[in-house]
Amino acid sequence: MTDFLLELRCEEIPARMQAGARADLEKLFRKEMGAAGVTLGQITVWSTPRRLALIANTLPDVTEAVSEETKGPATSAPDQALEGFLRKTGLTKDQLQVRDLKGKDTYFAVIEKPGRAVKDVLAEAVPAIVRAFPWPKSQRWGKASISTESLRWVRPLSGIVAILGEDLVECEIGGIVSGCATKGHRFHAPGDITIGGAHDYARKLSVCHVIVDHVERQDLIRDEARNAAAAAGLTLVEDEGLVIENAGLTEWPVPLLGRFDEAFLDVPPEVIQLTARVNQKYFVCEDGAKETGGGKLANAFVCTANIDAVDGGEGIVAGNRKVLAARLSDARFFWEQDKKTALSDHAKKLARITFHEKLGTVADKVERVAKLAEWLASEGIVPNCDPALARQAAELCKADLVTEMVGEFPELQGLMGGYYARAEGLPDAVADAIRDHYKPVGQGDDVPTAPVTVAVSLADKLDTLVGFFFEDMLPTGSRDPFALRRAALSMIAQIQAAEIRASLGSLVTLAISRHARKLGTEAAQNVLDYWAARVALNLPADEIEFDRAKDSSLSTILSDNAKQKFILGRVRPTVASLLDFFADRLKVQQKEAGVRHDLIDAVFALGGEDDLVRLLARVHALQAFVGSEDGTNLLAGYKRAANILRKEDWKAEAGHPLTGDEDPLENVDDPDMQEVYAARSALGYEPEPAEKNLIDALDAAEPQSTAAVADEDFAGAMSALASLRAPIDGFFDQVTVNDTDANKRYSRLALLDRFRAAVHNVADFSRIEG
Repeated sequence: MTDFLLELRCEEIPARMQAGARADLEKLFRKEMGAAGVTLGQITVWSTPRRLALIANTLPDVTEAVSEETKGPATSAPDQALEGFLRKTGLTKDQLQVRDLKGKDTYFAVIEKPGRAVKDVLAEAVPAIVRAFPWPKSQRWGKASISTESLRWVRPLSGIVAILGEDLVECEIGGIVSGCATKGHRFHAPGDITIGGAHDYARKLSVCHVIVDHVERQDLIRDEARNAAAAAGLTLVEDEGLVIENAGLTEWPVPLLGRFDEAFLDVPPEVIQLTARVNQKYFVCEDGAKETGGGKLANAFVCTANIDAVDGGEGIVAGNRKVLAARLSDARFFWEQDKKTALSDHAKKLARITFHEKLGTVADKVERVAKLAEWLASEGIVPNCDPALARQAAELCKADLVTEMVGEFPELQGLMGGYYARAEGLPDAVADAIRDHYKPVGQGDDVPTAPVTVAVSLADKLDTLVGFFFEDMLPTGSRDPFALRRAALSMIAQIQAAEIRASLGSLVTLAISRHARKLGTEAAQNVLDYWAARVALNLPADEIEFDRAKDSSLSTILSDNAKQKFILGRVRPTVASLLDFFADRLKVQQKEAGVRHDLIDAVFALGGEDDLVRLLARVHALQAFVGSEDGTNLLAGYKRAANILRKEDWKAEAGHPLTGDEDPLENVDDPDMQEVYAARSALGYEPEPAEKNLIDALDAAEPQSTAAVADEDFAGAMSALASLRAPIDGFFDQVTVNDTDANKRYSRLALLDRFRAAVHNVADFSRIEG
């Protein structure tokens, strides 16, 4: 067994491409070796800005001999078929084997391939890997670049090291011949370095100021940047993405601390951090630990040099300070200029920006969002929210999109609007809502709960979802160009965090009414608004026939058949599609939280449940219940009852058959027989004890669970269901459902149907797995 080293050296590889390149190199190597029948052990892949390196441990010296079989035509097939098969396999007819295959004599080609030297396999694999490498962007170079068939690489490829054990693997591609020599650090050790093999590769490069292991460089940058900040009494602002990027930019990283003019601290700290990070790849620091009252941005940065400077880095820091100062001067200019214009004046420019060709301008969107936010506040859907503040915040929430600062740093949209609002003296609630209305933007992000922020944020996301769904621009497969899945997840998180008690159907319908203005008449608009109000009042939302008697003005509106078709053909499908979409997103979100998707289905299947707070409370109670012994056994009893009813194609009917022989007044005055006669009056016969137990249990459990559900005490509803476990078990153990007496059979099936209905009052147990 022998180790193999491959190094592909070139000009600087962009840091953002290096992780993908490492994965692609390993994938292509495994593919080539697998095709040759080489069994692979551990593979290590490293990257620096100037090289990709792969070490494959314990490769065999020779591949295993293989026997390849190819099925050919039947012996009775035309000669042309046989001739084609011979050309394909490169064999003659007398080299073929004839075997019986399903009663037909069939030709087979059996080719014995002896083992090959792995060194020869590698000599063919290396050029194949280079040619097949899937760089996101690549280039041709030199005289050969005239041809489109010339070698392509991310930057000009300059050297190949390929060593198996201590032997050179000879190969060539694009005029570059493999060898045993590489280059060290561009400045510290620019000459050739002879590599003995995989065993000394990393050590020899390290001596020549190249840390080839990217993880080692990341650890060094992370630790030394912290140390540099701590030595100055500061705390480094952690940024793992910046650690990885700097490791991809350097072969010999040396973190250095520098200072910039304190006057720049008048600029918002996020702007300084983004300027340093995006433009210069610098870390920033804070003035002490937050636990001790610090945590404010300091006038310090940490840059990562790629050299051991003879002056200890003073010249490097000075140069970087000048560059950062120029960048911060630009940022301060943007900050001062933007503040000279009120946000309301900035907002007027939004009419020049198209949100989407089918959905109007950003100004159009802002107007819709403002009306929705005001409605959410005025109707109390977002509790303790001032409608005037909600509308004001919504009208200004996109204004910073036209500012100079956001034009330079789009990542700061919303955040800068909040700063400009405070600088202008607007209420804090408005400034906070402008700043945070995009949140949460991903998993782990803060979920705002301030009332004005919640109203604006929900209105913004709801408008986006409804607009694209109304225009039939839904996400498909992995494609979601308008981030609608993220918007739905964000809404769900916000509704949960702020405990918003509202029907999703009513919210969606009202949002649709805002989009419908450009499509329908004022009368159609009135219908939509009225429909939204009905949904908000928990009245049927899927019926077009409204109560004309209570609102005579609707008679004229609804008499127009075209308007009814508009409602039925455009609005109702949009509501249904969006509610299904929210259900799917809710399953995704809750699955990550450890909630079973089938339990969400079980609650959704009840219908009419689109209050997410109430729905999730019911789901969580259901999950706790079905995980208990009572829940497991009750589920088994439910499924048994449901199977019996399904097999009997049960449909409850009014009344039930009697035998005709009953004497309803027999022993009617006997006090001991009163319960019996009460049961007989309902069933037409005296129930068996287990049957009576189930009836009594249902009599007690049904009102308890109904009352508990009405009070949103879902744990109490589950507890009421738990009382049915023993009676249903006893019923199945002691009672014959399919009795020969038709009256008993009917009544017992009806009792099972009643049991099923009692369970369905809490959740549709038919949707629960197990």
